[in-house]
Order: sequence, then structure tokens, then C-alpha cells
Amino acid sequence: MSLLSADRPRPAHHRLLPHASSVPKIFGAAAAVIGLLDVISAVFPAFRNGRMHHMVAVFPGTVSSLAAATSVVTGILLLMLAHALKRGKQRAWWAAVLLLPVGAATQIVYRHSIFGAVVSLGLLWLLIKHRGEFTALSDPTTRWRAAVNLVGLSTAAFCLGLVITSAHPASERGTPGFTDRCQHVLYGLFGISGPVQYTSERVGDVVGYSLGGLGLLIACSTAYLVLRPARPVAELSEADEVRLRALLDRHGARDSLGHFALRRDKSVVFSPSGKAAICYRVVSGVALAGGDPIGDVEAWPGAIDTFMELARAHAWLPAVVGCSETGGEVWTRETGLDALELGDEAIVDAAGFTLSGRAMRNVRQMVKRTERCGYTCRVRRVHELSEDERQRVRLAADAWRGTDTERGFSMALGRFGEDIDGDCVVVTAHKECEPGAAHPELGDLRAVLHFVPWGPDGMSLELMRRDRAADPGLNELLIVAALQQAPALGVTRVSLNFAMFRSALARGERIGAGPVLRGWRGLLVFLSRWFQIESLYKFNAKFQPEWVPRFLVFPNSRDLPRIGFAIMQAEGFVTLSLGLPGALQRFLPGRARRSAGRHKPGYASPARPAERKAVA
Repeated sequence: MSLLSADRPRPAHHRLLPHASSVPKIFGAAAAVIGLLDVISAVFPAFRNGRMHHMVAVFPGTVSSLAAATSVVTGILLLMLAHALKRGKQRAWWAAVLLLPVGAATQIVYRHSIFGAVVSLGLLWLLIKHRGEFTALSDPTTRWRAAVNLVGLSTAAFCLGLVITSAHPASERGTPGFTDRCQHVLYGLFGISGPVQYTSERVGDVVGYSLGGLGLLIACSTAYLVLRPARPVAELSEADEVRLRALLDRHGARDSLGHFALRRDKSVVFSPSGKAAICYRVVSGVALAGGDPIGDVEAWPGAIDTFMELARAHAWLPAVVGCSETGGEVWTRETGLDALELGDEAIVDAAGFTLSGRAMRNVRQMVKRTERCGYTCRVRRVHELSEDERQRVRLAADAWRGTDTERGFSMALGRFGEDIDGDCVVVTAHKECEPGAAHPELGDLRAVLHFVPWGPDGMSLELMRRDRAADPGLNELLIVAALQQAPALGVTRVSLNFAMFRSALARGERIGAGPVLRGWRGLLVFLSRWFQIESLYKFNAKFQPEWVPRFLVFPNSRDLPRIGFAIMQAEGFVTLSLGLPGALQRFLPGRARRSAGRHKPGYASPARPAERKAVA
């Protein structure tokens, strides 16, 4: 690991970091605690009437058992607002300002607690006093958020409803069964009395009003999300793509990841001069940029300032994944962020590549053995493929994907075979189809590599897929074929896979490595069972590449877990959204219109985002 900015003084640009004040965080934490206590005190009578009785009365929104339903709804709303308040969101501030007077009113009407009302109004006064700390704009979203809210909140409300029906004592008829309680909850969410009877009318009213309040919350929040104006999610417009391609034509040779900025699920900001741009995606409140800024290096600071201002306006946490050493130095100098070495990119000199020599003995033997099994390779530009061949590659990439979820962000293009990407290079391996093959519709296709342009004389690996039933060594055969044919395509340098924490693996296996290095390497080897960290490093090392470090840029060490989780979401290792079928994905807002304009007739569906990794 190395920190590029460890000894650098923080420049004036650090003021652009979102929400240095701790006021929003304090209010967010208070809202979470208050909301949790509201829910617990309403659901569990023992908690409300026991030792916590006096403390619970102090918190705003908490009411007596007669207003337990109001307490449940208020608590859930506060829990929902807590994270947005921490980020200084303007809409969350308005919601809290409207909610706190309700809490104060319930204190007086139901508990006759002047002290509790004063506390509620005091917190309201503090919110108004610090209104300037809550100026962040809303995150981009679409009305699909309403569907997520409906499913998620309904599930949470049903589970909480079961707890409510079980926590209160039943009548003398005995404890109701699980089926009766589920039926009671379902009826109660719609405001209808269920089959469960309680010891008194007051207890039954508490349960009934609580379930009815949860149902009303689901209906109102879903209606709000459906009716509110939608702000577009990250989608690269056609005009922005044209501008980015113009910048790549002039400056694309500088960064091997530049072409991945053309992913269409990213947003883009340009420098004031228009000579540089940064592509990013917002994931769980983290604005993730991939690779270096696109364009003239002298215009990078302008694009970085624009990006940081945007992050500050929305209270996003800025981060950059996979930037080069030069990019890391510019980011840290201009913003005061820190940079951590993330791993190394394997770059091979295609002009000087040869299979001769002892160092290439294993690769040479593997390639010859695979060729004797009857495999042949073809290296072509995408524009040289017919539409049938392109469709076959798309189907193969989808059929051979090793996971159920789509993966790729910083080092994946997410599509294949469009006319606008005709300069991409595709390497295919073929073998006569055997009887009983798993995918006979793919013909003799057994493996595929897809490279995107890296300036006029380079290409960068975007996709590597092969038939799982194919013979071992097929990946080596494909890469060797690509490297040997690269000079004929005008390509002199080839970027292969990215190896996470390569330097730690390399130093940890050397003689004399200390216990810390060996322990860190052991942990990486253990994690390789799921993330293939070690196997990628060893596979890349076979081709004697030059290792070029890549860095992660981030504001503070305490933000690393949150940024790491956002990266895993962006790359597809963690999925929190609704899983929609591929056929429905094309009908998301904006997708159908763009697809109709950019795809040729007969185009079925885009290839899944690539997994930028090799499975030896």
C-alpha cells in the first residue's frame, strides 16, 4: 500500500469536500435513536411501562399507549429520514421540520408531558437555526424507486406487524396460531379487523391502529414516489457520448481505461473549457469516478473542480477507482483527497512479444497442447463481423457468464457489436461442435475475447469468456493469438487484466518477507476463493507484462468501508435493487429510446457487462 498524498499539505480545494460540519451527522444520529425508541416503545408494552418509561417520554414523537400507532409511524419515518439528515439533504430537513411539531402535539395531548413537548420544539428550533447545513439536493432517481419502496416497506411492515400482534397479550381463547396472526396483519394493513382477539378493546385498538398506520405509510410513501418529478439516473446521452469520443480521439492514448468512460450507465461532467471530462455513477451516496479524467491534462483541474462542486451540492462522497499514478497525483493535489494503491494493470508490449525463451515455456506448451486438440483462433475488428456472428458472440458471452448478476463498471464497456464500436477487436476460438453440446446454437464458437481501443496503437481487454466444458489452456491460446496478430492491426501495446493487490502478493511470497506481509498475503489468498485475486495475478504474470499501478482516491480512511461497499455494488458483487428480468431491463426509462436509435435492425439484446477477469 502507498499513500500518494500522505506528506502533502491540504490545499484550499478541501473546502469542496461535502459537509465538513458535524451538525447533519448529529441530527441524523439523533433521528435514528429517536425513531428506534419510538418503534420499540410502541410495540413492546413492557419497554414503554418499565424502567425506560421516563426516558422514553423525553424523546419527541413518543406517545402513550393510546397513541402507539402514531409512535410506530413516526418512528419509521424518522428512521427513514436519519441517513438523509446525516447527508444534509434539504428534503429530509423539511420532513423533519414538519414531523417534530406532530411529536410535540402528541406529547401534550396524549402524555400531558410539557417536558417532552419542549424537547421536541427545542430540536425543531435547532434544526431551523442550522438550516444552512441542510442544502444538499436530491439524488438522481426514477419512478422505479416507488416499486422498490412498495416491496421493501411492505415486507418490513409485515414483519413488524407480526411482532406487534405477538407482543400484546391475546384473549382468554389462547395464543393465536401463526396463520391467524399473518391473516390479522394482512387485514390490518388494509384497515380491516382480523381474526385475532385481545384482552381488551384498548389493546385491540392499539394493534389495529398500528397496522392501519403502517398500511397508510406504505400507500402514501409509494404514491409520493410515483407522483414526484423524476430526476434522470446516470445515463450517457448521445450528445455527451459524441463529445467524449472527440476527446478520446485526441487524448485516448494516455489512459488504457479511457474507452470505458463510454459506458451508458454513467453520468458525465465537463470542465468549463470543455477540454476534459469525468464520468461517474452515484451508488449509495458515493459518486464513483472510474479511471483518469478524459481529455487534456491541463484541463483536468477544471473538470475535477466541477465534479467536486457537484458532489458537495448533493452531499455525495467523492471517490475515484482505478486511476493512474498521474491521475492520483492530480486528484490529491487539487482536492486534498488521499490515494491508496489498489493493484496493478498488466500491460504487454505486443511488438516485442514472443513465445521463445525459458520464461514462456509453460505458456508455449499450453498453447501447443490446445492447438493439437483442434482449436483455431480468429482475430478481427468488430466491423468485420456479420450480424449473425455478432449475435452469436452476444449469446455466448451471456451463456458463459460465471455469475447470475451482471458485473462491470470501471473496466467494462457493457455492450458488444454496435456499429459505433466497430474499431474494437474480437478474438474467437473455434472447434467443431461435438454431439450433445450444451449450447448447439453457438456453433463451433468456444471462447471469446473483446478488446476496446486504447488510442491509435493500443487495445484494452474488456471481456474474456469461454465455454466451461472446453479444454484448459484456451484463455492462453486466445491471448497469445491476440498478441501475435496485434502488430498487423496496428497495435503495439495490450492491456490485460487488472490484478488486485498484486504487489502485496508478490512481496509476501518472497524469501525474507515479514510476518505482516505474510499475514496480508495469506488473507488475500483466502479471499481468492471467492474473488480470484491470486489466480488473476498468476495468470497475468505468465505473459511477462509490465505492471502499472492503479489507485483508489478517497476523502478519509473512515470512508473506505462505505466506498468499498459502493464499489462492490457498482461492479455487481452486491445487488440491493429489485432483480428485473433482462427483457424488462430494456424498458427502463430512456433505455428503449436509446436502443432503438443505436442498434441495428435485428439486434436482440446487448451483451452483459463484462467480468474483467480471466479464469485459467
